[in-house]
Amino acid sequence: MLQLDKINTYYGESHILRGVSLDLPAGSALGLLGRNGMGKTTLIRTLMGYVRAASGRVSWNGRDVTNQPPERVARLGIGYVPEGRGIFPNLSVRENLVMAARPGPTGSTAWGFERVLQTFPRLAERLSHGGQQLSGGEQQMLAIGRALMTNPQLLILDEATEGLAPLVVAEIWRVIAQVRTTGISTLIVDRNHRAVLAHTDRAVLLEKGLVVAAGASGELANDHATLARYLGV
Repeated sequence: MLQLDKINTYYGESHILRGVSLDLPAGSALGLLGRNGMGKTTLIRTLMGYVRAASGRVSWNGRDVTNQPPERVARLGIGYVPEGRGIFPNLSVRENLVMAARPGPTGSTAWGFERVLQTFPRLAERLSHGGQQLSGGEQQMLAIGRALMTNPQLLILDEATEGLAPLVVAEIWRVIAQVRTTGISTLIVDRNHRAVLAHTDRAVLLEKGLVVAAGASGELANDHATLARYLGV
C-alpha cells in the first residue's frame, strides 16, 4: 500500500532523512521507533507532503505521490493524527467531527458520526463543548475520531499517547487495537516502544535519519541489545 524508497529530506543545510526506505502492506501495522530527533516525525511529514523530499519516491498503491500537497495526500485515503493533535479549538466537538466526514476513496462510509461516538463515549457527553474546553485525553480522542471520519485506508498516529494519564493511554491503545481489526492499516509513532511493538506487525528503527533495524515486531521486542543500543532501554 505505502512504500518509501530512498527518501532524503533536509531542513535547510541539515540532512534529516538519509535514504530511508520502508513498506507498509494493506491491512498491516507498522511501528516507527527511535529517540527524539531521529527523524520519525520528519518522515511522516515528508510522506504527507508537509515537508519536501529532496530525492527518493513515495508511492501509494503503486502511484507516485512524492511531494504532493497534503490535501491531495489526505484524499488518497490517509488519515493523520499529528503530534499536538491539531483540533480546531473554536469549534465544538460535533463540528470538529462533522467537518471532516466524508466517504473513503473506495466509497466506504463505515466510520460515521455514530460509530465514532460509540468508540469514544466520552466525546458523546461533550458534543457542545469547544475544543479548547477538553482535557488533553479528550482532545486526542477527538483528533483520532476526526481522522476516522474520513474513512481512511491508512491511519497515521504521531505520539498519540504523549502526556496523557495512564487510564487514557490504555483507552487510546484499546481503540488502536480495535481499528486494526477493521482492516485499516496503521503507522504508529510513540515513545512507549513496548506498546508500539505489541500493536504492530513490523517495526522500523531510526537513528539520525537512517534505518538501523527493521523486522517483525515480535522479534524486535526480544532483541534487547538493539533496543538498548538505539533506544537506551
